[in-house]
Amino acid sequence: MRRKVEFVLLILLLAGLIVVSKNLGNYVSSGKIKGAENTIVLDPGHGGPDPGKVGINKAEEKDINLKIAKKVKKILEKKGIKVVMTREEDTMLSKNSSGNQKVQDMKERVKLINNTVPEFAVSIHQNSYHDEAIHGAQVFYYKHSSEGEQLAAVMQKALLSVDKENRRQAKADDTYYLLKRTEVPTIIVECGFLSNHEEAEKLVTDKYQQQVAEAIVKGIEACMKK
Repeated sequence: MRRKVEFVLLILLLAGLIVVSKNLGNYVSSGKIKGAENTIVLDPGHGGPDPGKVGINKAEEKDINLKIAKKVKKILEKKGIKVVMTREEDTMLSKNSSGNQKVQDMKERVKLINNTVPEFAVSIHQNSYHDEAIHGAQVFYYKHSSEGEQLAAVMQKALLSVDKENRRQAKADDTYYLLKRTEVPTIIVECGFLSNHEEAEKLVTDKYQQQVAEAIVKGIEACMKK
């Protein structure tokens, strides 16, 4: 009799584990929480006293990031996609001037993304390198996120519409704070190199920023269909 009871309890326990596992699968993918559909967070990097990269033409990354992000937001909202921005002005997200403002700023960005629980987040940046010949947009994803890897590959492909000669590939990373700490899939889009003369000059023009924004939108739409 005792063995029968133990057997029944074991069956019930296994059934319970299957149900729990199935439910968890609906919310978690590759260590990340599955976010709300049709909602995206755009994160224009840097801002305020933090200029980010300074271009060979003296252009500041923070300004280009924000302009491109606003263009992306405008297009997405026309398509009925909800967009939350980490910033919409030239400012940092740190709440006070004491301590390390950069660290506080990054924590606030992560907090905003995690509290919003979007489908995924796209952080917009510009790149720089000591070799001025290097150019081309590149997408980064968290090394331990298979979903992030898929999103990055899709976005990298979409960016080819801006520069068909770009041979850069989506790249894994496990050091970027934003990628490590966000609870939803997050990718970083480096739109180009401010250390490259030609690309830096293009990145400050409204026309090229619009082209980049449209490519990012194309990538976001493709990612949302995944």
